[in-house]
Amino acid sequence: MADNGDDEDHYRIKEGDYVVLKRGEIYKSVQILPKKKVIFEKQWIFLDNVVGCLYGNTFEIRSGGGLQLQNTKTTENSKVAGTDNRNIIDDGKSQKLTKDDIEKLKDQGLKGQEIVQQLIENSATFSNKTEYAQDKYIKKKKKKYENTVTVLRPTCRILAMMYHGREPGKICHLRYDTLAQMLTLANIHANSKVLVFETCAGLVLGSIMERMGGHGTVVQMFPGGGPVRAGVESFGFPARFHETLHEFPICHLNALEAGTLDTFAKDPDAGMKFSLQQKKVKQEEKQRKLAAAAARLDGRNADGLVIASRFHPCPVLLRLLRFLSPSRPFVVYSQYLEPLIECYTKLKEQGGAVSLKLTDTWLRHYQVLPNRTHPRLLMSGGGGYLLSGTTVAPEPPAGSTPGEEPAPKRQKLKATEG
Repeated sequence: MADNGDDEDHYRIKEGDYVVLKRGEIYKSVQILPKKKVIFEKQWIFLDNVVGCLYGNTFEIRSGGGLQLQNTKTTENSKVAGTDNRNIIDDGKSQKLTKDDIEKLKDQGLKGQEIVQQLIENSATFSNKTEYAQDKYIKKKKKKYENTVTVLRPTCRILAMMYHGREPGKICHLRYDTLAQMLTLANIHANSKVLVFETCAGLVLGSIMERMGGHGTVVQMFPGGGPVRAGVESFGFPARFHETLHEFPICHLNALEAGTLDTFAKDPDAGMKFSLQQKKVKQEEKQRKLAAAAARLDGRNADGLVIASRFHPCPVLLRLLRFLSPSRPFVVYSQYLEPLIECYTKLKEQGGAVSLKLTDTWLRHYQVLPNRTHPRLLMSGGGGYLLSGTTVAPEPPAGSTPGEEPAPKRQKLKATEG
């Protein structure tokens, strides 16, 4: 019974959790904090009342910004429908309620469902519409007058849709179907060691950590002064997930390969605003992280490589492939085709990789309804390009046979009498 209770708590919203608010096709990631105002779609709301409720529930926004669990009661319909819409004229005179009347209904405290029902009852042409037209009318009015928000658990798919819809430039216009292909082509799974180089606000890194489930090792290679992980925080991972994450500045790869990496180098970011004790603790923590990441790279036995960056991927790819074991997958994402063509050509020239594939992702949504299934009119123009392949051991130099045992010496046979 205790296990069942723990499983049920896993699906309930708790204070301090990161959640995703959804209304229509709009998403926003927030943290549940007591008495904290959250602005969503130009409205101030409080999330205190969602604590203890199940993920996926829809809440109505009440006056004052409070949330109340929405009643599942659907809008009543007389089920009287016409055969066609040929005699319906959209002249704006079919609705008896004026804009002032609707505002009065809102001031009286009527909910969105009740306002939609009033609009249906006061429409002179609603009963003459076809069943399909009535459903479309109700859906349109609900979207306009129902003041609701849905609370979802953050996942890589939902966060990818959120970033792609609101700020696609932050994630290099990476679409969620392309992200799913990257995780599959790189063979991301638990108890593996994965190298990641990305500038997608931490979305790719967080997706890899989610797929690994807190088991294994992730080494993030980053440019500049420090890694960017805003997207990783939105996942709301427990502490054990972060214990598997390591970071290593890509500018130190030359020193690591030459064996001259100094983990006791001074931190250039340490300013005078910190006391001596604080600077010492910060420096020791940075040295410990750098040494731990370097130890995991020294073995050159990583199980996968994922690159998704706004920088040119060719030099990064050629450097990081050295740290993969033979017969291991790698995948590179780019918003443009030309950088991946250069990577493909370089790998073909120098060798060390097989099964090279350069692919373009394509996605189109479909509306699936009875007698109304068809592709949607609007679709994404492009989801970027992927270069994938598998590493192989380099060929030995001509004339050498490394690893081959010497031929056994022939034994002399002694002559025997008789």
